[in-house]
Amino acid sequence: MANETTQAKVNGQLSVEEVSEKFNGGRKIIDFAGHSKIFFGISIAIIVIGIICNIIFGATLDIQFSGGASVKYSYSTDISESELTDFIQSHTEARISTSYSTDMVGNSGHNVAVQFSGNKAIDTNIQSTLLDDLNKQYHDAKFEILESGSIDASMGFNFLLKCLTAVAIASILMVIYVTLRFKKIGGLSAGVTALIALFHDVAMIYFMYVIFRMPIDSNFIAVVLMILGYSLNDTIVIYDRVREERKALGRKTDAGMVFNLSATKSLKRTIITSVTTLSAILIVYIVANISSVQAFALPMIIGIISGCYSSICIAGPLWVLWQRKKKNSKKK
Repeated sequence: MANETTQAKVNGQLSVEEVSEKFNGGRKIIDFAGHSKIFFGISIAIIVIGIICNIIFGATLDIQFSGGASVKYSYSTDISESELTDFIQSHTEARISTSYSTDMVGNSGHNVAVQFSGNKAIDTNIQSTLLDDLNKQYHDAKFEILESGSIDASMGFNFLLKCLTAVAIASILMVIYVTLRFKKIGGLSAGVTALIALFHDVAMIYFMYVIFRMPIDSNFIAVVLMILGYSLNDTIVIYDRVREERKALGRKTDAGMVFNLSATKSLKRTIITSVTTLSAILIVYIVANISSVQAFALPMIIGIISGCYSSICIAGPLWVLWQRKKKNSKKK
């Protein structure tokens, strides 16, 4: 901060203290741009850890994408989920994944949906044999088959391709919107840095699925699309403030000074919004006893934290670097 103050005086600009006194009520201006290397280092470290986990464990695709069969059972007593999953896996050759829920409306009690990998439907004889084995192992549970079905692998791949296309189109439209809206602060730089922040958030959500060994399903696509909008909204709020402060400070003011002032002023609003949203989703995650709901809430929590972080600590500092490089190129 001292170097910036000295440089500002040499250039005939306002110092940090003067900007704080005149434009921020004398309150401290946080040097986000000056700590960009720390922020980038944290994100790179998390991404490297995620890549290593991805190499070791790999991503698990749900049958919605990979193809396979699904059988949903109902049972009436409490059974350890991990124990039941292990029992079912030991009685079938196919790789399985399970999701549990509680029927709060009907009379089926507890439900477990078992997804079998592969391209063929589960034969009725195999279903009956597995059902008999479950009832022999758990006498009082009264297992029953509620429904069964299968998805062809090619259909699953086409569904995944359409979902990824939807994410790509949404991202492109968002960048175009930001580029056009923020022409006065370098529209293209604002759009590209916002896109990098969005990719950062998608990577965080993806690596969370890999680390927690959660199958990538339609919930993943829904969470990604929601976080893209949420993160972009945070970034737009900060860019709006940057546009206002650049007008007040003048175009000759260093981009780092403009962003630091803008982010400091927007910080309280960003934190309050994120904490409020996080509290609601966290309550849902804790209270809900339905695995499908928890599987949606957990990545949402990670995505909101990442979206709040990337807007201030990734998109903003990258925009500052872009503007400074652009300014230096013009001087040369």
